[in-house]
Amino acid sequence: MNTAAKHYKFINSRTGNVIFYSSLSVDLSPEEIKAELDKIRAQVAIKNGIYRETIYWEEIKDE
Repeated sequence: MNTAAKHYKFINSRTGNVIFYSSLSVDLSPEEIKAELDKIRAQVAIKNGIYRETIYWEEIKDE
């Protein structure tokens, strides 16, 4: 079974480097997606020892 998902990359704004990739189900509401992305951003910041506000995410779009 193939579940549809949106793919995101988390980027360190100071270096411009991608530091984490994640996928979320398309069945989630926009509010749930934002909440999950905020949670992941906090976990990535803690894991990498960087300030949470320097991390942002972008959706990876198929071209």
